[in-house]
Amino acid sequence: MQAWHQKFHKNTGLSPYVWVVFCILPFYFIFRPSSMQQVFIGILMIIVFFICYALSFISKGWQVYFWTSVQIVISVAMTVVFGYVYFSMFLAFFIGNIKSRAGFFTLYTVHLVSTFVTINYGFVTKNSMLLTQFPFVLISLFAVILLPISTYNRNKREKLQEQLEDANKRISDLVKLEERQRIARDLHDTLGQKLSLIGLKSDLAGKLMRQNPEQAQSELDDVRQTARRALTEVREMVTNMRGTRVEDEMFRIQQILKAAQIDFTLEGDPKLTETSLLNENVLGMCLKEAVNNVVKHSGATACSVIIESNRADLVVKVKDNGVGVSKANGYKAGNGLRGIKERLEFVNGSLDIAADCGMTITMRVPNVVKQPIMEGEA
Repeated sequence: MQAWHQKFHKNTGLSPYVWVVFCILPFYFIFRPSSMQQVFIGILMIIVFFICYALSFISKGWQVYFWTSVQIVISVAMTVVFGYVYFSMFLAFFIGNIKSRAGFFTLYTVHLVSTFVTINYGFVTKNSMLLTQFPFVLISLFAVILLPISTYNRNKREKLQEQLEDANKRISDLVKLEERQRIARDLHDTLGQKLSLIGLKSDLAGKLMRQNPEQAQSELDDVRQTARRALTEVREMVTNMRGTRVEDEMFRIQQILKAAQIDFTLEGDPKLTETSLLNENVLGMCLKEAVNNVVKHSGATACSVIIESNRADLVVKVKDNGVGVSKANGYKAGNGLRGIKERLEFVNGSLDIAADCGMTITMRVPNVVKQPIMEGEA
């Protein structure tokens, strides 16, 4: 667990100064009309409580439950003897930070029952201190009920978020590693064999230069052709590496949405035949960014990609049922929409945003219209 003074403000929403007041307030209660013996016992209980409270955060295993049990006993005693019920809020906050599900619900139940019974006992016995601060006692009781659950759920969400970020980082690293290995394999298959062949033929041409000049020239011609083929294949490989096909991107989008537990629907054919490679690359990057926004910011449970193509334009829509965002605010928020807009404008495309029961991003890029083959040209 983190240090308790680092978690108060973060998990409770209360200012640290409020907690300082709660630390000083019990001394006011014990110095009210009480005997010196009661004052001494009260000071001792306050000191022991805060010592146990600090030990609870730095202990592990069964010691956590032991120190918490001591605090519950002191909280009950302070409520009965001095009418000070606010130690229960310290306990409520701490119990919410317990990671073990069984330990959390056990201590939560024990603390809730003991606090409820103690407060009712004070009202039944007409404890004047509890009666005079009835509204604050009621607020404390609500805090005992709600604060542990709220803190426990918040910590659980943060843990899941950390796990998701760690998993995404590991996936990204694995993807990079796989890409490096693929590039290494492609380079080996493309260049390795041909460079070996060039080396062998060059050595052979050197040996035949004087003995058989014609055969040497033939070998050099083969070297030249092999080098050109290798250069052509390298260029094709680089082009394929740089390109982002929409058809391939759809597979990755489906995996991302499945991991985020978002239902995915595809309408239209992702295999584009009338779109230039540059426009398809830009559209693939924009699709990736749009789907990342859906996963990170929309809170959606369903997402659909609609592909519509005609002779003039290619239209791709990314629609979700999330929280939505206005067009103006979307551009200002920096959630990737501005980058999408700028990429599309680079290829004379456009971006439209509609927020109605979710959010719909419409991306439009021009198609390359194939000219009909005239008779006599075939």
